[in-house]
Amino acid sequence: MEKEAFNLEILEKLIHEKNVIALRELFESIALIDIADVANHIDDPSELLFIFKTVKSEYTAEFFSYLAPEVQEKLVRLFTDKDLMTLIASSYTDDIADFLIDMPSNLVERVLNVTDKQTREVVNLLLNYKVNTAGSIMTTEYVTLNSVMTVEEALNAIRKIGREAETVYTNFVIDDQRNLVGTVALDDLIFSEPNQRLTEIMATDFTAVEVTTDQEEVARDFKRYNLNAMPVLNEDHRLVGIVTVDDVIDVIEQQVSEDMAKMAAVSPLEDSYIKSSVWTLAKKCIPWLIILLVLGIGASIVLNVFENSLAVLPILAAFIPILMDGGGNAGNQTTVLVTRSLALNEITPKDFLKVIWKEMRISLIVSAFVGLFAFGWVLFEFGSGILEYDALAGLSVWSWFAQASIVAALVAFTLAGAIILSKTIGAVLPLAAKAVGLDPAVVASPLLTTIVDVCALLLYFFLSASVFNLL
Repeated sequence: MEKEAFNLEILEKLIHEKNVIALRELFESIALIDIADVANHIDDPSELLFIFKTVKSEYTAEFFSYLAPEVQEKLVRLFTDKDLMTLIASSYTDDIADFLIDMPSNLVERVLNVTDKQTREVVNLLLNYKVNTAGSIMTTEYVTLNSVMTVEEALNAIRKIGREAETVYTNFVIDDQRNLVGTVALDDLIFSEPNQRLTEIMATDFTAVEVTTDQEEVARDFKRYNLNAMPVLNEDHRLVGIVTVDDVIDVIEQQVSEDMAKMAAVSPLEDSYIKSSVWTLAKKCIPWLIILLVLGIGASIVLNVFENSLAVLPILAAFIPILMDGGGNAGNQTTVLVTRSLALNEITPKDFLKVIWKEMRISLIVSAFVGLFAFGWVLFEFGSGILEYDALAGLSVWSWFAQASIVAALVAFTLAGAIILSKTIGAVLPLAAKAVGLDPAVVASPLLTTIVDVCALLLYFFLSASVFNLL
């Protein structure tokens, strides 16, 4: 069956009809993650029990790892001890640890009670590592080869234990004290002479991380060195696990989602948007909106101080949204680029002067173009009647142009100044936040908006006061 033809209705039909042959064929022909995506929408998870009783455990274990956490929890409650033992025996230890993290303590205890001693010790070890570190995402199913082996002995070992490993494309060479001394790729083994020693063909310039290394740093190393697996070492620098590329993809997806949420002033979601309740989503938004409301008091104070100026020349109020939005948007462009570069480790706080100098030059170019456009746009708004300015009524063409140009130039200069300021601040804030150990995505955007709004208004009213003698 092709993926496009597979849907919830077909899966439910096969289960209800107890069509064992068709179900087994389905699990052999369609990616298990695609089946899990459909199975997550079955209203009664007890219907899925038939799958676990009829389909081979080598398929159902991986299928279970792709199910949504709430579906996994309901299934664990329904499984017999025998079902749990079969599931655990066919699962990788990192997958077991992943689904146990979100389980209630009573279910975790039940699962561990039916797990063999060796697996239980490994799972407990993984669960005790600090969240978002290499130790918390690593697996202990990998191929280790002794440095004294020949190529032929190594290939025989891989044939014997490789099926239980998460990857056989990269294998890890250790000495008798379990110190990692090198890595060897499967293709190097295949194309080497059978009697060659591993020490002759293994790579000794491997990249490794410690169990406490942050998962973001692990992801950066995967990208930098184009890896499919990376060794994880303990405090004694002995090999205790590996991180595979599929785990790193999950880390990257998680981090990008968190950064996007933080830059939009929303607390990151623990679950997907569609599965989060209305109240949960509201709670994520409310605190930040209140914080931004309080921070916005600066702009309110400026407007209050210059309310007399607005009363004398009301046309000034028409351009306030343009100035605040224009400056804020320009700053956000810079903030996004700098924050992303920091996340990718392309720049560090040590590059402060280099980044500021670059952004100042960019801001001069951008402000010149946007300022000129703003000057022409304001004239167009006056000329087309989009905006009414009483002082222009009854004037000759040249007098009209001169008077309208004063306001247009005021808006253009203020907007240009706001862009220069906001792009500079937009580069400073993420770098400063990173330097003091704060998350640039959290700090930069809310502070940028507040600072730029206040500065743009102050510049606007001081220029207006100088031109029209409003003070």
